[in-house]
Amino acid sequence: MTIKAILLFSCGIMSLQAQINPGVYISDTENTIHELKISENYLTHTVYEKSPAKFIKTVGGFPQHEDNRLVVLLEFNSNYTQDSLRQLSVPFKMEGSNLILELESSVQFNPIPKLNQELDGQWLFGTRGPDEGQERRGDSQPRKTLKYLQDGRFQWIAYNTETMQFHGTGGGSFTSTDGVYQENIGFFSRDNSRVGAQLTFEYKIMGNDWHHQGKNSKGEPMYEIWMKRE
Repeated sequence: MTIKAILLFSCGIMSLQAQINPGVYISDTENTIHELKISENYLTHTVYEKSPAKFIKTVGGFPQHEDNRLVVLLEFNSNYTQDSLRQLSVPFKMEGSNLILELESSVQFNPIPKLNQELDGQWLFGTRGPDEGQERRGDSQPRKTLKYLQDGRFQWIAYNTETMQFHGTGGGSFTSTDGVYQENIGFFSRDNSRVGAQLTFEYKIMGNDWHHQGKNSKGEPMYEIWMKRE
């Protein structure tokens, strides 16, 4: 389902922005991190442990507000084979700038400071570089890899919107300055031992494309082209 379709579906619903300010919210309790990224049209919620590093779960999709409930039409759910959930409906409230979600128990999320950087936003993997006019993956394809960057935090997720098959995720903090993109891995579903690694890449914005070059987490050379998701 495309973002445009979701926005049409949401027509007439009160704007989420009027209820929850876009940003990154963190809950850090007894070694367990809940990390929530939310924009006007997208949301991800990831749970992981710090020490020792352990990925627990992640979900993401298109949020709406309905009578003090946060309703999310999911694009991905790492626990889908266990719970079969394609939609979430979570009671919430704001206490000042803090967000309270009623999950299995009440969880308080605190906003992190705003940090605007050049690569902020949502990006879909398009193709391997260089760009020679080859076919690209995009929103029309069910198999997607999304990268979501906001307020100095990043996350990539590989998934299938038709089958809800989850292929993996990783995330943490990032900087993007003067053509240098750096990731500090805070969680990684495929290999917890990679947490703490720092990866540095070169980047160039060309139109709506992000050209991303360097070495991956295995030390192998890579050249990827990501497309801005509108």
